[in-house]
Amino acid sequence: MVKLEEFGVEQWMDKYETTPDVLNIAETCAASVSIDELVALCEDKKAPGPLDTSITLTYGAIRGSSKLRQRLADLYSVRAASPMSLESILITPGAISANFLVLYKLIGPGDHVICMYPTYQQLYSVPESLGAEVSLWKLRQEKNYVPDMAELEQLVKPNTKLIIINNPNNPTGAVIRKSALQAIISFARERDITILSDEVYRPLFHGISPVDDEYPPSLISMGYDKAIVTGSMSKAYALAGIRTGWIACRNPEIIEALASARDYTTISVSQLDDQVATYALSANVIHALLSRNINLAKTNVALVEKFVNDHSSVCSWVKPLAGTTAFIQFKKNGEPVDDVAFCLDVLEKTKAMILPGSKGFGHERGFDYKGYVRIGYVCHTAVLKEALERMSNLPESGSEIELTLLTLLQNTVLGPEDISELFAMVTRQPAGGRPSATLFPAEQESAGDADAPETGL
Repeated sequence: MVKLEEFGVEQWMDKYETTPDVLNIAETCAASVSIDELVALCEDKKAPGPLDTSITLTYGAIRGSSKLRQRLADLYSVRAASPMSLESILITPGAISANFLVLYKLIGPGDHVICMYPTYQQLYSVPESLGAEVSLWKLRQEKNYVPDMAELEQLVKPNTKLIIINNPNNPTGAVIRKSALQAIISFARERDITILSDEVYRPLFHGISPVDDEYPPSLISMGYDKAIVTGSMSKAYALAGIRTGWIACRNPEIIEALASARDYTTISVSQLDDQVATYALSANVIHALLSRNINLAKTNVALVEKFVNDHSSVCSWVKPLAGTTAFIQFKKNGEPVDDVAFCLDVLEKTKAMILPGSKGFGHERGFDYKGYVRIGYVCHTAVLKEALERMSNLPESGSEIELTLLTLLQNTVLGPEDISELFAMVTRQPAGGRPSATLFPAEQESAGDADAPETGL
């Protein structure tokens, strides 16, 4: 029997996202759109809608419709030296199926895999379940989550078969810049190693401009024939409900091997989902859809930045450049909080749902992400604002109160101010005109309107 460890991220989401009145800022999709909203974004108001209701609901095209595959091929060709054929695209039920298919077909016992970390747990747990040895290539906050090529050199082995990257990265929101991608490709080419790039958050770049020399192209457009890319309509395109993802690879042997293995798990993707994805990626819709999501990301990341800055004594981060997620470390009395207990406390007291870093990115693998939480900030702005405001006013824990009481009682004489403070800590009432104790004491006043939207890509 194949042994798969518990999928920590998905288990947490499944357990808590249905909490009554929850403010879900753990979700990592851009705020999802309806079919009506998608149609409203279309620039050609006379264009047909996304669904042809006269179509007979057969299995449809086994590898995905030629229209959808061609549109994806065209998108990947924009920054490529040569155009991509639709034959290089294979449609799957979401990127999670795409990743699983690649790993299931290419990896087995005796293989060695290097996986960038932290990242989506599937990318390292599935290879392990298939009998491969997995080495984690750690991204470090103190280095702004820039991949260290010297560390990659140390990790590689004679039997290394696959290097896995995630760009933009979940959970940090960091990007692997163009020069770093070139270095990874050169490294892999010299050793004939395949690269899998999970690009589900592409092209949601909101902190780096497309005209920047280091703007990261898709790995598939960089001329390496052993590069495999996976993508999805869920994250950057705000259409998780249609369950449409894909694999892109210019190597016909690899794509045919994956198509053959796919027969055991997926006959075809729903024709209805295929139609909606094709419509969303059309020239009349894609620009407005991405602009909507990028502007939402810009507006909302400013709110998170203000929150972190206001509470810099207890939390730190590297500001995300892309995607929908931020990885923030919280401390109390100078020490990282217990992230699981902290997230449960926040959920209970504020209804704000966040994800503990150790649930999927954590120290059980020898890397200490204690105190880290992941926030999905490209939800509706009102939800994010309310959640952050409630978190800012989160009452201190009982242990902190006990520590304060102990400090006061150790004084030789309790003065009026001490007694007032003691009363305030017990009753949660203001003392001497000061605010009630909170877990995140504000350190500075707000400067400007962080909610003001920005325009353009």
